[in-house]
Amino acid sequence: MTTTAPIPPSGTFARALRYLLRTPLLVWHLLVHLTVVMVVVVSPLGRLRLRSGESLGHRIIRAWQAGLMRLFGFCLRRSGTPLPGAVLFVANHVSWIDIVALHSQHMMGFVAKKEIAGWPVVGWLAGHGETIFHQRGSQESLGGVLVEMQARLREGRAVGVFPEGRTREGGELGPFHARIFLAAVETGVPVQPVALRYGAQGEAQRVVAFRGRESFVANFFRLLGEPPREAEVAFLEPILPGDADGRRRIAEVSRERIMAALGQASRRRERRDAGEVATDAG
Repeated sequence: MTTTAPIPPSGTFARALRYLLRTPLLVWHLLVHLTVVMVVVVSPLGRLRLRSGESLGHRIIRAWQAGLMRLFGFCLRRSGTPLPGAVLFVANHVSWIDIVALHSQHMMGFVAKKEIAGWPVVGWLAGHGETIFHQRGSQESLGGVLVEMQARLREGRAVGVFPEGRTREGGELGPFHARIFLAAVETGVPVQPVALRYGAQGEAQRVVAFRGRESFVANFFRLLGEPPREAEVAFLEPILPGDADGRRRIAEVSRERIMAALGQASRRRERRDAGEVATDAG
């Protein structure tokens, strides 16, 4: 007698089932786990140093962020090792969940748009995660951000940035703004590129990304109903002081390494070669 394996739910029913299972867990994570995090972070306990050198406050924030990723169905996978101490981490930008993924692996103060400070939950965590808020489009704000970045790097603290400046609906990596790399040049610290991929081989980048004018809340709840998938945080070969000359070259090398890790460089070559073949055929 043969038995047939049960067919997994799909489509609208599967999404409804995921909401049914995950929503109570999300509420518990926000009301109970987050309360514990807040108490520890604002109390003297948060300043206690663990054997690794990390503060208890930072460790518990990272644990909470990792829990949030799992709750959304992401199976975190890390490759490479983040450099300790004063480092400028630069990553591709897909969605709000990028900060959660990065914080789950290594504590760093992010440069992020000012609007994030007003987002539910994420805004509070960003503020207590040493985020440097920037008013987009304001040169005065950017100048202040660069000063703060340099101050933190000189203190031996890590800073994270998204050099594209914005999300791009999960498409190809955008150009990197070289000015933000000035903080690393002025302080003489290493720059470590980080590639963020969602789904097998990055097939879910467009799923995770903001769609058009999609709001944070809309994206948050849409992702809550998505099927389980991988989230890869790849810490790539760092660019040490002296490896590249000037902020523009550092920006170029960082972008090249992230593109290679995302597989976009090979896809671009394939499209270019296909175009050349078509031209020759014509």
